[in-house]
Amino acid sequence: MVGLILDRESTMSTDTLVDAAALREDVKDKYRDVALDPHGEFHFHTGRPLAKRLGYDEAMVGAMPDQAVESFAGVANPFSLRSLQAGERVVDLGSGAGFDCFIAAQQVGAEGHVIGIDMTREMLAKSRASADVMGLDQVEFREGILEDMPVEDGQADVVIANGVINLCPDKQKVFSEIWRILRPGGVLQFADIANGQPVPAAAVSNIDLWTA
Repeated sequence: MVGLILDRESTMSTDTLVDAAALREDVKDKYRDVALDPHGEFHFHTGRPLAKRLGYDEAMVGAMPDQAVESFAGVANPFSLRSLQAGERVVDLGSGAGFDCFIAAQQVGAEGHVIGIDMTREMLAKSRASADVMGLDQVEFREGILEDMPVEDGQADVVIANGVINLCPDKQKVFSEIWRILRPGGVLQFADIANGQPVPAAAVSNIDLWTA
């Protein structure tokens, strides 16, 4: 697992060698299951045990209802890189059932604002319901993909992500969108899975390997 903080001037690029539409549908299928059956069998850890394993603040997590935690499926803790500041505007990429958004909301407070972006409708329904239950008026969830984010230019002080950018086929476009929505001097802090070795083209184009 890799955790990084990048400033707005950083650049990255990648080649796209996989069917993007097919990959998105496969990702939706898998995470739809996590939303609807959070205690099912998956090839990754979920919920409160995962949050504890990744070092999230136990008091913050403990204050959340089960529905806000049970579908969490991150790979690390982006908040371990830098605590958010009161009043900051935050965008969470691939927000899923909203767990990291709810952590962010507790850090930025009522004067801050948190936007979660996700493409899986079942996850969006669950995250919105949890935000209502917790009375988090400063949190909203928008449907969209990370290559074309439904967020205005310069809207975010901070962009966070947790195990999501690795699932995007066009990473150059994703990072271009991140720089677009960040204000000048804004921060990207994310946790993800990275591979330090060359990957054969046949493997890169295999959707099952992307999602597994």
